[in-house]
Amino acid sequence: MSTHQPIGLGIDAGGTQTRWALCTADGTLLSEGTVAGLSALQMATNDGRNAVHATFVELARQVLKTAQPHRVRAGLTGFGGDGDQLQTWLAGLLGIAPGAITLCNDIDIAYRASFAPGEGYLVYAGTGSIGAFIDAGGEFHRAGGRGVVLDDGGGGFWIARAALRHIWRNEDECPGRWESSPMAHAVFDYVGGSDWAFSRQFIYGQERGAVGKLALAVAASAEQDPAALRILEDAGRELARLAQALLARFGPRPVALAGRAAELHPAIAASMRASLPPGTILTHSTTRAHHAAARLAAADHTAAY
Repeated sequence: MSTHQPIGLGIDAGGTQTRWALCTADGTLLSEGTVAGLSALQMATNDGRNAVHATFVELARQVLKTAQPHRVRAGLTGFGGDGDQLQTWLAGLLGIAPGAITLCNDIDIAYRASFAPGEGYLVYAGTGSIGAFIDAGGEFHRAGGRGVVLDDGGGGFWIARAALRHIWRNEDECPGRWESSPMAHAVFDYVGGSDWAFSRQFIYGQERGAVGKLALAVAASAEQDPAALRILEDAGRELARLAQALLARFGPRPVALAGRAAELHPAIAASMRASLPPGTILTHSTTRAHHAAARLAAADHTAAY
């Protein structure tokens, strides 16, 4: 594809899926796609680095079928500022200079897809969860987002863990109770069977993004199983807690809810709304972070020349 406008590549890398988009400076979407999920935390091990590089190879292959970008904005979950190797890989695969690639945390991109700095609070629920505020001076403030082992309440992993905990506590008290639970049927179908060995392998042997996808089965059973619905409502209250922390620290502002876990079932947003202080404006953001990142990348190139 030929275009005389600068082309920006936006990347939104999460634990469940990595989304990319190519946009021109005027905001025209040229193409988009998805590859496997990844986290900057994977760079701590050899296997993790190999997996990240393989995902970048596939991403570059898809992108270059449309066009070569001039600049890249990439938001990665788990990113803490050390991105030299990631920049080098992406630059080599895309055929551009490392300096043309801007890396940041994925929530920075997601926030800017919903608000200008200082405007509001973002609560993002993907595999994990976080509340974010970028103030008028550009400083990033967080609530939560500490990882699925410690917390990340209301995210996909948290929902999956809550469902498995509920099911197996019931089995402790009354073996075979799962047979009368629509949620348990959906969960066991997903993990491969009703024996504990399947659940153990799933929760302890999978990457966190893969575990988070189990939340889909929980949401699918919510209309038939009150326990599933309660878990989703509890997830909404967990997400409200993140917004409440930011509201208490920085004062009243609109709140945007975003992320794939937030879209699992209407009960999540409804419960969150009911848990927020009266008068709080809550919107469910459908703006795609990878689109916003691509527009920012194209604008970066325009501003540089």
